[in-house]
Amino acid sequence: MKKLALFICCSIFLFNCEEVVEIDVPTGTPKLVIEALFEVYFEEIPVSTNTIVKLRLSAGYFDEELPVVTNAIVTLEDLSTNSIISFEDVDFDGNYIPTNAFIPEDDVEYELSVTYNTEVYKGKASKTKTPLFINVEQGSKTLFSGNETEVIVEFSDDALEDNFYLFDFSNNLYLSIEDRFFNGSDYNFSFFYQEEEVEIPSDVLIKMAGVSQDYYTYFRVLTNQSGQSGGGPFQTIPSSLLGNIVNTSNADNFPLGYFNISETATYTLSLTE
Repeated sequence: MKKLALFICCSIFLFNCEEVVEIDVPTGTPKLVIEALFEVYFEEIPVSTNTIVKLRLSAGYFDEELPVVTNAIVTLEDLSTNSIISFEDVDFDGNYIPTNAFIPEDDVEYELSVTYNTEVYKGKASKTKTPLFINVEQGSKTLFSGNETEVIVEFSDDALEDNFYLFDFSNNLYLSIEDRFFNGSDYNFSFFYQEEEVEIPSDVLIKMAGVSQDYYTYFRVLTNQSGQSGGGPFQTIPSSLLGNIVNTSNADNFPLGYFNISETATYTLSLTE
């Protein structure tokens, strides 16, 4: 009994001595974050695109959102014809869309140009081809908890070159793979939704995009740093990870983000219990 009373007294003393400690997290000068991830939905008739250039500023470690940039000049040049496509931020939300709709062509290099605070940022990209889905279906297997939902994806890989893929399973869930062990083959794999990641029953949009090796490496490093949650890998920038866009006016003030163009295959799957 005496031991119990002593324990309670010590516990009260310790709780009363708790003190909130504020930690100063160092922050640097905000950098321009350029997310220009173009998708070409080549299966659709007619072909459609998602060609939005998102401009943000890097923020502090504990900030949940990145400040938007609405006063930049954004253009895209077709380097085969030197034709210029202008972009504008219609809704003043930091999302720049082309003033005239266009579809990126095969074997053409495009140069993105962003002018912000009198400095010019440039990056180049060409469209990467993507195969069609052979099949996408819900499976019956689970993992450790027994409450996961399996999705089985099958596609055919091109044997003529090394290929890299980025899959988007909706709800900010991504998977990047390379064809090192299945080059030129029909390939299938399982992806598992955790119970808290998807509502059952519901429809999920699954995307497959072919990407360059450089973007594949960039994306893997970025997701390893930022994780899968919190609005996607570009929602917050945990470190100064360099992409393929450079500041041509001031190399020391380099931007964050990436310029990529991919054909994108899509599949809407109805998940059931």
